[in-house]
Amino acid sequence: MENKNAHSKPESELEEKDNSRRNFLKQSAFITAVALTPAPAVKAAAMHLDEKIAEAFEKVPVKLEVNGVMHNLSVEPRATLLDILREQIDLTGTKKGCDHGQCGACTVHVDGHRVNSCLTLGVMASGKKITTIEGLAKGEELHPMQEAFLKHDGFQCGYCTPGQIMSAVACIREGHANSETEIREYMSGNICRCGAYPNIVNAIQEVKSGGQIV
Repeated sequence: MENKNAHSKPESELEEKDNSRRNFLKQSAFITAVALTPAPAVKAAAMHLDEKIAEAFEKVPVKLEVNGVMHNLSVEPRATLLDILREQIDLTGTKKGCDHGQCGACTVHVDGHRVNSCLTLGVMASGKKITTIEGLAKGEELHPMQEAFLKHDGFQCGYCTPGQIMSAVACIREGHANSETEIREYMSGNICRCGAYPNIVNAIQEVKSGGQIV
């Protein structure tokens, strides 16, 4: 009778050698791939990982009252109010234009004062009352300034309109809507690429002369 055990050891040894060879080839392929990866790509990957780690450890608690609703958030200290409103609270009416405080598209009210939210850190607004374009209307009832912009066609593409309206409301509240020249001066921080300035001025003048509460 043939002894089956006589061939078992050689077969086992062959399997071990095959496995070792496969593992060696896999390791060699991985090392080669890493070695051939361009240095900038490795550096970029490392920087991305560092940012993710830093983001996890650096977040701080912030309380923001936005349009009458309290939000308890965890944000990065460097996050702007604009990005928090758009990305975490999902209020996308406030627009990101130049992102350098030059166009006014991101204008919101903080404790009743207009600010460029792209230049305002979220942590600086903690505990304050914030109003965005979504907070002006009362349900289906538009704010008087919104109605005036519609009536006087104070927009074309509409991208700058939320910031224009927020600044227009502030312009009247601040007492700077007493003449066309004054309105133009105190609305100069809001740029309209479509050039609807005359219509915007007309809308503000109507609301001001109507004595409506803004």
